[in-house]
Amino acid sequence: MTRTGIPHGTDGYAAQAEALVSQYESIAFSDIHAAILPLLPAPPAHVLDVGAGTGRDAAGFAALGYRVTAVEPTAELRRHAVALHRSPRITWLDDGLPDLSVLAGSGETFDVVMLTAVWMHLDADERRRGMTRIAALLRAGGLMALSLRHGPVPPGRRMFDVEATETIDLARAEGLRCVLCRTDGDAQLGRPGVTWDRIAFVREGASRA
Repeated sequence: MTRTGIPHGTDGYAAQAEALVSQYESIAFSDIHAAILPLLPAPPAHVLDVGAGTGRDAAGFAALGYRVTAVEPTAELRRHAVALHRSPRITWLDDGLPDLSVLAGSGETFDVVMLTAVWMHLDADERRRGMTRIAALLRAGGLMALSLRHGPVPPGRRMFDVEATETIDLARAEGLRCVLCRTDGDAQLGRPGVTWDRIAFVREGASRA
């Protein structure tokens, strides 16, 4: 399945795809998501990994027994990911925020939505639209988790300094209740001045059967 148009938030990633593969794959899935993993429903729940990059996280979820839909709008990264992480549990899609137009037309919903190092690439209007779309894709009782980068912006990238409070307010308006909000240093790569907010939400409503 394909879509038209390349999200502005992906600026810089295609040109740096080769270097990013080495960088992202050097970080252990269990380390980067240590705060989130205890909150997850049991496998084989269905995980939507938005902005899946090189596939590190999609592969990590698949190895734990989850079914994964991995969305990556940058073709260069997606090609590396498919080659690196071959798993029958992972379905790859060319789609992107804020509208996720391919998924929006599929009628599918998910137990978990992951947005790792993605949200700060969206401007204010895109964040509002994106939150509405994500909430619609999340099943009642499902978990949404995201990380926000703060600090120096790498050359050629498009990033905004997005506050955790704004994100929590947007999510609350869509029926998502915050269950985790913490700030961590850049422990895995040790970049000066870089910190991360890690935030998780549960969609209000009846729990999954």
